[in-house]
Amino acid sequence: MILYGQLINGNKVIAEAKVEKDTAGKQLRDVLEECLLQLCRDLDISVPIWLKKNTKEFAMYRKTSFYSEQFVESIKFDRFDIKME
Repeated sequence: MILYGQLINGNKVIAEAKVEKDTAGKQLRDVLEECLLQLCRDLDISVPIWLKKNTKEFAMYRKTSFYSEQFVESIKFDRFDIKME
């Protein structure tokens, strides 16, 4: 699995990262969680709260967005987008 992450402020990408993990013998959910945690470490942000809307968006489009209310700490960007390739 390849998971891309972007921090977006307005219409501008201010940071981005990519994580690649082997999915052999693992459940997709577990690999997705590992990739999300690694993206957050790479981008130096806290891990967002995953809501039901994120599950629906990710299942339908292979991408989802996280907004300020999904972060426990204050953030300096408008949204965090992830996309699976």
